[in-house]
Amino acid sequence: MRATVTVDDSTAPRLEELYIRHAPAALRLAYFLTGDPEAARDLVQDAFVRIAGRFRHLRQPDAFDAYLRRTIVNLHASGLRRLKVERSSLAREAVLTVPVAHEDDHGARDEMWNAILGLPPRQRAAIVLRFYEDLSEWQSAEVLQCSVGALNQLVVRAMATLRTRIGKDAP
Repeated sequence: MRATVTVDDSTAPRLEELYIRHAPAALRLAYFLTGDPEAARDLVQDAFVRIAGRFRHLRQPDAFDAYLRRTIVNLHASGLRRLKVERSSLAREAVLTVPVAHEDDHGARDEMWNAILGLPPRQRAAIVLRFYEDLSEWQSAEVLQCSVGALNQLVVRAMATLRTRIGKDAP
């Protein structure tokens, strides 16, 4: 059984415009969350497909950008939860030892990027939204569906972890 997305002809040009306008920023956000260009493209595509199916039901069509960001972050979190379940299932079936890979130092940028990728998903999302997407505290909290105080705690914990891992001031 195939799922099809039916879009009303009156909204089709508007969706195309929105895609053209918002896809580059959405791809950047998805890349910062995943660290993988292919996974980022898949995440953006999934987010637009999901929004296309619900476009007529958006409460505030002018808030498309925030809705798209929230959808990307939620899809990424769902994927991470699914991956966690899969990994725990595999771990129960067989005990695997994974060797730790030590990479040579490729500069401060690579060191920072690896440290950011090592953060828990919500802390990573908070750092990406605040510092890479340059959203305000309020906007970032809205995307993560938490209070501004909770967002600030995520950022504080992430920054402390980054400082510990890198040994100097983080972004």
